[in-house]
Amino acid sequence: MRNYTFAHLSDEVLLRNLAALVVRDRVTTAALLAHIAEVDARRIYVPAGYPSMQAYCVDELRLSENAAYKRIQAARAARQFPALFVALAEGRLHLAAACLLAPHLTPGNAEELIVAATHRRKSEIEELLALRFPSRAVPALRSTLQLAPGQVERESAGGDANQDSLAPGQVADPNRDQLAPGQVASPSGEGGPPIPDRFLLQLTIAKSTREKLVYAQGLLSHAVPSGDVAQVVDRALDALIAQLEKRKLGAVSRRASGASRSRRSTTGSRYVPAPVRRVVWERDQGQCTFIGAKGHRCGARRFLEFDHVHPVARGGPATVEGMRLRCRAHNQHEAERAFGAAFMSRKRHEARLGVAEARARALADARARALAEEQARDVWIGLRGLGCPAEGARRAAEFSQTPPGATLEERMRAALAALRPRSRSRRC
Repeated sequence: MRNYTFAHLSDEVLLRNLAALVVRDRVTTAALLAHIAEVDARRIYVPAGYPSMQAYCVDELRLSENAAYKRIQAARAARQFPALFVALAEGRLHLAAACLLAPHLTPGNAEELIVAATHRRKSEIEELLALRFPSRAVPALRSTLQLAPGQVERESAGGDANQDSLAPGQVADPNRDQLAPGQVASPSGEGGPPIPDRFLLQLTIAKSTREKLVYAQGLLSHAVPSGDVAQVVDRALDALIAQLEKRKLGAVSRRASGASRSRRSTTGSRYVPAPVRRVVWERDQGQCTFIGAKGHRCGARRFLEFDHVHPVARGGPATVEGMRLRCRAHNQHEAERAFGAAFMSRKRHEARLGVAEARARALADARARALAEEQARDVWIGLRGLGCPAEGARRAAEFSQTPPGATLEERMRAALAALRPRSRSRRC
């Protein structure tokens, strides 16, 4: 049994041993981060039955949520910028420094920021980053709505009341499964000026209410990936208002009946009937059913998808026995096992390209429409300057928007041509 009592050591030996352990700890920390980064990059946690590296670190490695979060954040940044590994091993940076620098590092500034943060305290690095990247500071929400009649209080910035007040409603770190260099959001409510027309809601909720909130976050995980409580509450109120309006006012959604008919009449190999979805959800208890090699069942309740036991491409039926719940990571893992990692990687790449192309086309169309509308306004102003009646100028200006990609001169000619047959006896 290892001895943890050192009363017999002299002061000199004790201090020397402590210094040696600190040096060893720094090297070990850098090696730990390198291992985390490699396991994360290879996604080895997926076949082990975990939906994310965060879940693997917490449930398999027994790290705390906060310790896992920081180490994954630092590991991903260090994998992208290996100089962080060296700085941590040599003691020039501590783990908190690596986490603070991670969202700001780029190939152009990584070396400079690491040097600037060398042997700095956490507070000094925070001040350095605030001066260097002032636009990235997240404004705090400082208006407080007390849940009592006639009591609305506005707080000034400062203090840690906001952090404490968010604890009851904050179920989990919203960025738990989405850590990446440059994409780690700061907790809301820390520093910055007040935001008008926004309020900080403070309340204490029962355990059952918290469980409902967690469940709603899971159901909304596709629409609200961050799990932001404010968005979940807003959507919940929308649904409640619609229900109360229907009950009290007899309001019925104009799209409800048509949508229901469309859903019932939809056919296709990937369609899963609603009764099947309900039974599968209850049977699998709203949790991913993947079981790892060591018998660990994935605990994911977010980003769940209805997965065919036998792939659709191979004739898998959409029956209760033929369906199961899978989180996104394990759904993709099953597809890779069925069709090969290279095939699925190519399909995902093609899908990403398709989405990017569609967004580019939509953006180009929006810009073209905005330019055409701006030119139409110029055409209208020009026609009015020539003495054309307002209504005729408006119709001609609208007509001039038809040729796509036309210049302002071409649109003016088109507008004049549209006016000519109607205005031979008028000016213009």
